[in-house]
Amino acid sequence: MQFSKSTDYALHALIHLGHSERCNNVGIKELSSTLGVSESYLSKIMSKLRQDGIVRAVPGVNGGYELARTADQITFLDVIQVIEGRQQLFQCSNSSSRQHRLLAGRNPQCPEKNECLVEKVMNGAEQHLYQYLREHTIQSVLDEAFKRCSHEANKK
Repeated sequence: MQFSKSTDYALHALIHLGHSERCNNVGIKELSSTLGVSESYLSKIMSKLRQDGIVRAVPGVNGGYELARTADQITFLDVIQVIEGRQQLFQCSNSSSRQHRLLAGRNPQCPEKNECLVEKVMNGAEQHLYQYLREHTIQSVLDEAFKRCSHEANKK
């Protein structure tokens, strides 16, 4: 499993917006310059985030983007699902095989079972991943970055 560059850029853009939240909105030129990505590519990413209610577009000459929700209400899972989609990560593609029927308990000797054991493991892993991504927000990353900066400043 690999997340796309779009997810990477989306997360970094949101962190930049979260850091800039106390100021005003951030223009696409500043965002693209900060992230080192083209304006047109980043605009497509920001459009997806806007359509899903994660960012808000501010019109006008001094317009740009701002977070539509507070940084602590935007989870990594929210962003990943907007950019990558909300499909299930694993789907058993071998459901008609004899092996699958055995693992799913479709065996006359143990008729009470009905879940494929491979699916069970993979779905459990997916749920753990989703839970981890739900626990991490844009704000939690900003807080960690602030702690690191404070710690480095105290060393000097």
